[in-house]
Amino acid sequence: MNFSLTEDQQNIREAVLKHCSQFSDDYWLEHDRSGEVCHDFYKSMADAGWLGIAMPESVGGAGLGITEAAVMMQAVAESGAGMTGASTIHGPVFSLEPIALFGTEEQQQRMIPPVLSGEHKMCFAVTEPNVGLDTTKLKTRADKVDGGYRVNGDKIWITNAHVADKMMLLARTTPLEDCKKKTDGLSLFFTDLDRSKIETRLIPKMGRHAVGSNMLFINDLFIPEEDRIGEEGQGFKIILKGLNPERILLGAEAIGLGRVAINRAAQYAQERVVFDRPIGMNQGIQHPLAKCWAQVEAANLMVMKAANMFDAGKDCGVEANAGKYLAAEAGFEACHTAMLTLGGMGYAQEYHVERYLREVLIPRTAPVSPHMILNFLAEQVLGLPKSY
Repeated sequence: MNFSLTEDQQNIREAVLKHCSQFSDDYWLEHDRSGEVCHDFYKSMADAGWLGIAMPESVGGAGLGITEAAVMMQAVAESGAGMTGASTIHGPVFSLEPIALFGTEEQQQRMIPPVLSGEHKMCFAVTEPNVGLDTTKLKTRADKVDGGYRVNGDKIWITNAHVADKMMLLARTTPLEDCKKKTDGLSLFFTDLDRSKIETRLIPKMGRHAVGSNMLFINDLFIPEEDRIGEEGQGFKIILKGLNPERILLGAEAIGLGRVAINRAAQYAQERVVFDRPIGMNQGIQHPLAKCWAQVEAANLMVMKAANMFDAGKDCGVEANAGKYLAAEAGFEACHTAMLTLGGMGYAQEYHVERYLREVLIPRTAPVSPHMILNFLAEQVLGLPKSY
C-alpha cells in the first residue's frame, strides 16, 4: 500500500494551488459579501482545462480519474476559495459522469465539450420539496408526447440554476404505482434550461452567497427524446453512478477547508502576542489544532481510498460515504477550532475563518446528512436492520 500522491497527482495539486493564487482571500470575501457569481474564476478554470479532469479525452477531457479530480477540488478549497470556489466548478467535474457512462456517442460529443470549455454552464436538478433523500418519491413528471416529453414539477436546492444554460434533470416517466420496483420509472435528461418554461428563484441562505441555490418551477417544458440519457425508466440506476463521486469530491473539499483553517489559525497563533508571549506557546492553543490536523489527515485517507476504489471499478459506497462523513466532521471541527483560536477576531470577516465555518456546513449537510450516512453504514457494514 502506498498512501502518497503520485508524482502526477502532486503536480496537479501544485498547479491548481498556483492557479488559484491569482484569486486572493479578499476576492472570495468580496464575492461572499456581494453574492456576485465568480464568472472570472469559472472561466479561468475552464480555459485551463480543469473542468474536464475526469472526462474522457474523446470529449475534450484529460482522461484522468476521480482521484485526480479529488486532488484538484481539495486544492481549490485549500487555496482559500473554500466551498465558494469549489462549488463554482463542482457540477461539471462530477455531474457529467452519467453522460460519459450511459450517453450515446452523439450525446457525448454534443453535450460534454461545451460544458468543459465553459461555453455552457450546467446545473444538477434532482432534489424536490417534501421528498428529501427519498428520491423514488420524486413528483416531477415527464409525460411522453410526440418527439419527446412534457415536464411539469418543482425542484429545490439546485446549485447555479440561475446562471445555467443546461440542466441534468431526473423526472418520473412512469407513475410510481405502475412500477414493479420503486426505483423504476425515473428517467434522466440533459437538456436546455428554457427560462420561458422554468422559473428560478434564489434561496437566501447562511453562506456561499456567490453560488446561488435555487428553487425551480417547471411548467410545460418540452424535452426532445434525443436529450434522454440511457433507457426510459432507468434514470435512478444511472444517477447512482454519480453519487459516490459526488460524496468523494465533497469530502475532498471539506479536507481542503479544514487544512486552510488550521494553517490560518496556526499562523495567527504565532503572531498574536498576549502576556508577552505568542499564544501559540500555550498548549491550550496547540493541542486543539494538532488534534484537528490529525483528524483531517486521517479523514483524507478514507476519501482517497474511496476515490482509488472508484477508479479501479470497485464498489466504494461504504468508503465514499464514510470518507464524506469523516471529512465533513473533521473539517467542521477544524474550522470551529480555528475560529476559537482567533478569539474575537475569528468572528470578523477580514480574517476569513468565519467564512470557512459557514461554508464547511455545506459538506457536513449535503448531499446527504451525517445521520443518513450513519444509517447506511450501520446497515451495510454492521448488518443492522434498515431504519428508514
